Amino acid sequence: MRIITQQALGGPEVLIVVDAPEPRPLPTEVLVRVKAIGLNPLEARLRAGEFPLIGQPPFVLGWDVSGVVEAARTWRFRPGDEVFGMPLFPRAANAYAEVVSAPALHLVRKPASLSHVEAAALPIVGLTAWQGLVDLGGVTEGDRVLIHGGGGGVGHVAIQLAKAFGAHVIATASESKREFVEGFGADEVIDYTAVDFTEAVRDIDVVLDTIGGDTVERSLEVLRPGGHLVTAVAEEDAELIARYETAGKRFSGIAVDPDPVALRGLADLVDQGKLRVHVQETFPFERVADAHRLLDGGHLRGKLVLTV
Repeated sequence: MRIITQQALGGPEVLIVVDAPEPRPLPTEVLVRVKAIGLNPLEARLRAGEFPLIGQPPFVLGWDVSGVVEAARTWRFRPGDEVFGMPLFPRAANAYAEVVSAPALHLVRKPASLSHVEAAALPIVGLTAWQGLVDLGGVTEGDRVLIHGGGGGVGHVAIQLAKAFGAHVIATASESKREFVEGFGADEVIDYTAVDFTEAVRDIDVVLDTIGGDTVERSLEVLRPGGHLVTAVAEEDAELIARYETAGKRFSGIAVDPDPVALRGLADLVDQGKLRVHVQETFPFERVADAHRLLDGGHLRGKLVLTV
C-alpha cells in the first residue's frame, strides 16, 4: 500500500508518498480500505513541529477516515461494511494511508446518505462540536448559543447541532462568510472584523470557542450567570477557571476523543436531514502537499478531503 509520511518537520513539501507494508489488525480491530481522508488544521501544525503530539518524524499523520472493511477481528463489523470514524486520537492513527487498522469501537457504519468524502470530513469536527455542545454544554431547547468561528470546520457543524437541539444560534464570522454561515441555520451573524461581539450579545447560555486567544477571556462578558464557555483550542487554565468561577460562570477546555455513541448521533442527524458537512475542496492522495498549503492559509469554509 501507499502511505504519506514525512522524514522531517517543515512545510507541505516534507510530505511524501511512499510504499509500506499493510498493517495487521489486532483482536477487536478492523482493516479498512480507505476511500477518503479528512484533513484538519491540527495536522498542519503537527507537520510543522508546533507541538510534539505524536513525537518526532518519521510519522504518518491523519485521523479522519471513511472506507470499506477488508478484514475484521471483531464481531462488530464484517468485510464489505462501509465505516467511518476518528480512530485512536490523540495517538497516531496513521490515517494518511490507503489501508488503516483501527479499533472497531472507534468506527461506526457510514450512512447511505453520506458519500465517503463527506463521511471522512465529519469525525473530528463533528465529535468536537458534539462533545462541546451536547456532552459538556448540555445545550437544550431555547438556549442562546454563541459559536466563535462559525464558518470553519467545527463551527459550521456546531451551528447545525445547536439548531437540532432547539437553540437560538449566534455565530461570529467575517462578512464574506455571512451567507455561508446563515445557510447552516445561524439566527444571527456577527461580523467580528467590524463589530465587537461583547457589545452585540448578552445572556448567552453556552459559548463554543474555536478561535482562542483573547476571545476566551472576553467571552466571560457575554455569558449569563451560570453560563458555560467551552473552548476547543485553548487548554484549561487555572487562572481563567478561577475568574469564571468568581463570576458565577463555567470554563472548560475540550480535547476531542473517539466516541461511537456521538458518531452514531451525528450519523442519525445526517439521515434526518439536520446535519451536513461542507467540503470546500478535494485533492487526490498524491496532492497532499497542495492540500496542506490551503490548510496553512487558514480561513477555510468547512473541510478539505483527500480521495484515495
